[in-house]
Amino acid sequence: MKIRLGPAGVPISSKKRDSVRGVKTVAELGLNAMEIEFVRGVNLSSEKARELGEIADFLGVELSVHAPYYINLASEDEKKIKASIERILLSAERAHEMGAKIVVVHAGYYGKNKEAAHRKILEACKLIVEKIESSGWDVKIGLETMGKLSQWGTLEEIKEVWKETKLCIPVVDFAHIYARNGGSIDYSEIFDKLKSFKLKHLHAHFSGISFTKTLAGGNEKKHLPIREAKGPSFEPLAKEILKRKANITIISESPILERDALYMKEVFEKLGYRF
Repeated sequence: MKIRLGPAGVPISSKKRDSVRGVKTVAELGLNAMEIEFVRGVNLSSEKARELGEIADFLGVELSVHAPYYINLASEDEKKIKASIERILLSAERAHEMGAKIVVVHAGYYGKNKEAAHRKILEACKLIVEKIESSGWDVKIGLETMGKLSQWGTLEEIKEVWKETKLCIPVVDFAHIYARNGGSIDYSEIFDKLKSFKLKHLHAHFSGISFTKTLAGGNEKKHLPIREAKGPSFEPLAKEILKRKANITIISESPILERDALYMKEVFEKLGYRF
């Protein structure tokens, strides 16, 4: 069993706001993972990606990548789908260069027709996987579970894509699931559902979250510090992970980034896990 913890992006306490300094700060804090956030675009050169990867490898920090947020593989505009695919592939190329094994993606929105949206996302994922395989990149696409009812991204939907494109795997955002369920979460049920994916390692996100409740469930509003939010609760998740001896990376998407990653580390250590 291996547990990795770290922030989504450069730690707040980092003296310099760049990824190299961020990775060094992560290691200094005693954390061992960091997600590189390409929020508005892929603004990292191949040379910098390789340098970052070498430093992270030396320091024992596992890197992952989050593709830009401006992606919709289910758009009614074919140009937007094409541009989305290009952004994901550029993210995958940089991930490969830095030694990151997964690119996290918000796949898209249902729009007017859920079934049509699902077909478009599946076809786009097939194209993305084809390019990754032909390029020889050692990278998987992590389809994130989403926190709004208008967004594609339930575990069941992700599984349908995974069945046909094995390089597309789930990234479980526990806060998103909690919000989409209208303020409830069953960690045991989630891990039971994940069994069929036969993952050797699970990539996940965690934070507190606020949401609006609806008759159908809920819609996320914003991520919150873990201990300031009503939920989800982290300790029951930590207990479930330890009970199942799961290999997992948990990225803190809390507004206080590394402070909540360190809080998660404290919880695991209190329960007997040693990093």
